[in-house]
Amino acid sequence: MASALVIDDEKAICEAIGNIAATEGHKVSYALTLKDGLKQVRSGDFDVVFLDVRLPDGNGLHGLPQIRRMPCSPEVIIITGEGSPDGAELAIKSGAWDYIEKPLSVEAVQLSLLRALQYREQRRAKRPFVALKRDGIVGSSVQMRHCVDLLAHAASCDLNVLITGETGTGKELFARAIHENSVRAPSNFVVVDCAALPETLVESTLFGHKKGAFTGADTTHEGLVKQADRGTLFLDEVGELSLSVQKRFLRVLEDRRFRPVGSSDELASDFRVVAATNRNLDEMVKTGGFRKDLLFRLRSMVIDLPPLRERREDIQDIACHFTNRFCDRLGTEAKGLSPEFLSLLHVYNWPGNVRELVHCMEMAVYNARDASLLLPIHAPEHIRIAVARASVKNGIKRRDFRLNDDVLRIDKPFQSLREYLATKERKYLEYLISASGGDLKRACEVSGLPRSSFYERLKKHNLTTRS
Repeated sequence: MASALVIDDEKAICEAIGNIAATEGHKVSYALTLKDGLKQVRSGDFDVVFLDVRLPDGNGLHGLPQIRRMPCSPEVIIITGEGSPDGAELAIKSGAWDYIEKPLSVEAVQLSLLRALQYREQRRAKRPFVALKRDGIVGSSVQMRHCVDLLAHAASCDLNVLITGETGTGKELFARAIHENSVRAPSNFVVVDCAALPETLVESTLFGHKKGAFTGADTTHEGLVKQADRGTLFLDEVGELSLSVQKRFLRVLEDRRFRPVGSSDELASDFRVVAATNRNLDEMVKTGGFRKDLLFRLRSMVIDLPPLRERREDIQDIACHFTNRFCDRLGTEAKGLSPEFLSLLHVYNWPGNVRELVHCMEMAVYNARDASLLLPIHAPEHIRIAVARASVKNGIKRRDFRLNDDVLRIDKPFQSLREYLATKERKYLEYLISASGGDLKRACEVSGLPRSSFYERLKKHNLTTRS
């Protein structure tokens, strides 16, 4: 028996879907507003959520990402009486399982519910045949778990993969992980920096050349495409390729054959393509900046990496991981992260994403030197300035939440870093709730955590508060 929640302002719709689900033996709950629906998902354990778009207190599509980030991570089926192509696209991109238009039919609801539950059961039963190599890929948020699942799927097949995401989200890390976990791992992982390919030497760079093919060609040169034979060819920032290069590269993708400059013979190369871009290739196709046929070839599979600001619950894990790495590299003792330092990291918006956070931790560890605890003063100045300006602008007086010595004190000198952080996190939350007088909204703002993550941590530490 599965558990479902219907969020719709029409009670008749809730009851109708409830009756359909109940005939299949499932338990159903209702919510008539988005606020009540989010509250139920936060405190419950649902497998499927039927979510209306137009609700009295907001747009259901805007609440969809929050629902997907909840601990139970339910499958979401959008139901709407005013469907639109843009709304359907947003729903799918936000992780919706299905998009059904009203008036609802019994068959449509039954089939969508059945398939969603089957998919959920398959995901739970799935066991990876090996542990993934994911060096540098850190995080356990819903978004990252989804991306890692796609990574595992990509590594188990030989389809071309397109990795999208903002600068600094870890596109090359994912590309390398796909290669390292695939059957092609023993062969080369060859990087093509598409933004730096010189137009005059692009064919020589990609396909190689024979000795004497042009002035300066003193020796025969093997191009990047041949170097990737039996391995992976990574096209970094593929959106920067000129149209002429796109045309030349398309044929190579189709036939896996090419002719070096100055040669009359064609060569073959058995390579797998993984491409990455921070640009919107669909928009580029519309404006004539990117070939549609090439885009179709590249995106047999797509992995869209979320920006760090949309998965803030991963910030602490990333920070701890790279703190340990940089401490090892510098040969210093392990360092803890003070609650104020973690708060600083959570408040900052990270325009440079994970790459910027990694650089921040490297500088913090270097600045702390022999100190055993990282404090805000150890963070890069531009981050402290940005957080200070945001605090003033939003009216958050951080001095009201100055932590006392008991919060920072190390109780057990030989405890593990994980144990230390868990203990200090609880003390930090207790102190924050006390200092805010139980004002959860203000406490949440100061913590820098998304509201769902804030409540998850309260629940983890069995902390109760008054609203």
